[in-house]
Amino acid sequence: MVDSEVMLGKLSSYTLTDDPSSADLIIVNTCGFIEAAKAESIQTILDLHQQRKKDSLLVMSGCLSQRYKEELSLELPEVDIFTGVGDYERIDEIVSLRKSSFSPEVYLINENAPRLITGSNYHAYIKIAEGCNQTCSFCAIPSFKGKLKSRKLDSIIQEVSNLTQKGFCDFSFISQDSSSYGRDLGMKNGLIELIEQVQLLPGVKSARILYLYPSTTTFELIDKIADSEIFQTYYDMPIQHIDNKVLKIMKRGFGEKETIALLERMREKKGSFLRTSVIAGHPNETEEAFNRLCEFLEEFEFDRINVFAYSNEENTKAYTLPQLPEEVILKRTEILGEIAKKAKDRSLEKLLDKEIEVVIDGLSSEHEFFLSARPLKWAVEIDGEILINDKGDFEVKVGECYFAKITQKAGEYLVATLTKRSNKN
Repeated sequence: MVDSEVMLGKLSSYTLTDDPSSADLIIVNTCGFIEAAKAESIQTILDLHQQRKKDSLLVMSGCLSQRYKEELSLELPEVDIFTGVGDYERIDEIVSLRKSSFSPEVYLINENAPRLITGSNYHAYIKIAEGCNQTCSFCAIPSFKGKLKSRKLDSIIQEVSNLTQKGFCDFSFISQDSSSYGRDLGMKNGLIELIEQVQLLPGVKSARILYLYPSTTTFELIDKIADSEIFQTYYDMPIQHIDNKVLKIMKRGFGEKETIALLERMREKKGSFLRTSVIAGHPNETEEAFNRLCEFLEEFEFDRINVFAYSNEENTKAYTLPQLPEEVILKRTEILGEIAKKAKDRSLEKLLDKEIEVVIDGLSSEHEFFLSARPLKWAVEIDGEILINDKGDFEVKVGECYFAKITQKAGEYLVATLTKRSNKN
């Protein structure tokens, strides 16, 4: 999304349209992470090609284009221009020249990027780094994103400051491995320094950090997040598995004991919210190891669990390992999905009859009579929404904060009534 917003900023001379058949320029910013994302990217391109007008330009950018640039240029004649992960800020020049381009370096956003933020008038994602130094057996990201490349702290702080002056007040700090931020710049505790600096900025009402890596997450960092008055006590740490043997095969750096110690430190923090991700069907995942994972996820009671079916990716260490049958992978994914659903239900039920602070996002897509709200602690779009069926006597504004009393749980949603305005407005 951030890279797409940079391209939108560079193409400000164009008018946006929701109708592909009327567009002069169509850009598909692709994902090359796992098979499902690759298939979705290619299908999107083929669908848009069918809808486009004759003299339009169809551009394929991003990770998938970077990862398979030679193959795709031969297999997708529908695409007019290919570009990868290094040229987002040159997209206007590339389109003007009508020539494919792949820069040797990954693009690292800076505070002066001509970014057009989409989807919110109060929340923005802040990229703090690109690439990753980890060597996880299943992950191809370093093969096309490269090693960790952190932004300078001054650049990040300046970007946040610039955005607060435009009315943005809620920020999600992201990268492939956020807990390693700054290590390539010689910073011992880069993320802690970032937290300390962001907290000093006027106009920042709320923030959270996404994607912590177990072996680079410390107790000190966990404590710093919990003690912050600005950063939410929100911990998003993909564990991928819990069985020692599988973790070793995955090359995660940490075993079960160390991983659980981190999670327990997070859980003991007042009002903490824990999200994780796990992989079903990694090579050499035995039935015993899978059952251990299921048992742990049911016992620990995460607030949210992402479940991924193992995707065998070229240029990874797991690619040549003996693979589990597809039907086994799918069955295990389904079982973990049920555990994830129960975990979310338990997490939602804990909020019943509680008064929590929420931010208004607008009308809910579920029903025109509901407002859509999000607890400030939750990540945007990822953790769900709360339906407001009674706004009281307030003049409600999108992007402003209120307190809401949770009155009931309706299926996957919580329903609430606004009770008072927040002092964060």
